[in-house]
Amino acid sequence: MRGGASSSLEAESSSVGDIAVVGCGVLGTSVCRQLMHQPSSYQFTSITGITKTTARHDDIRAHVLSGKQQQDDERKFHVSTVEQVLSQQTKYKNVIFCAPPSGSEDYAKDIEQAITTLWQGPTSGGTFVFTSSGAVYGSGAHVNVVTEASPTDHEDLRAKRLIDAEEACLSRSGTVLRLAGLYILERGPHSYWLRSGKDTQGRADGLVNLLHYDDAAGACIAALAVGPALVHGKVFLISDGHPLTRQEICASALKHPMYSGNAMPKFVGSDSDPVGKIYDGSWSNQQLKWKPGYSSFVEFMTTTESS
Repeated sequence: MRGGASSSLEAESSSVGDIAVVGCGVLGTSVCRQLMHQPSSYQFTSITGITKTTARHDDIRAHVLSGKQQQDDERKFHVSTVEQVLSQQTKYKNVIFCAPPSGSEDYAKDIEQAITTLWQGPTSGGTFVFTSSGAVYGSGAHVNVVTEASPTDHEDLRAKRLIDAEEACLSRSGTVLRLAGLYILERGPHSYWLRSGKDTQGRADGLVNLLHYDDAAGACIAALAVGPALVHGKVFLISDGHPLTRQEICASALKHPMYSGNAMPKFVGSDSDPVGKIYDGSWSNQQLKWKPGYSSFVEFMTTTESS
């Protein structure tokens, strides 16, 4: 498998305690799967995926557990609900929070509660990682390069919700990963634009920063691997480093067999619409000793077969 599983993890050999992954959608499930197959120098003794309900537990297990060593894997990987974990008062040395803000009445409070009820804390030698979004920078009217230190947009409601959640994390020694737009073959902006059958909002030359779900998962694990001293209370910006225009994204997807029968959507943006931003995550890549397995969305589409 390519993607985040091939990311560079240059941690020294160490004995690592247990870890919980909160929110096992596409990203959280990828994190769990990659955690199960880390090098022997950086393996976890117990991995717990935490969900709101039991509805997808069988599906999550099927995606995470390998066939050849399934019995051993089942002793190492567990799936529990938030209610079950809290009732057992279980805390974890490391926590990766992947649950999205959708469906949350108070996202910042969710982060705070996860830190105080699930994490053993910064003195345990572990790390709490919160997967935020580059949406914190807002849209902006002009093309500009943003880094981890760039100002965030407190006026935009979507951005403010994420900023508040980030602050709840950072103030308690957590680590924030601002992720670019996530995608897999079946899911992402390309899938929505090509399959919606509607006009696409935004200008055709508007820029979008992208990141494969597996690479995002790999970056989360890299944040654990480099050690708490380098990541506690810090923000990292994660993307594949190759932003594309909306039209380029659709053109690349249309070359894949899954989307070849679709037509290029009509973009209805105007020249006054925001062009977008360019994410410069070079500092984060260096600090985390990480690089994406897929260098660009174009590469992914030209090297991936239909599922």
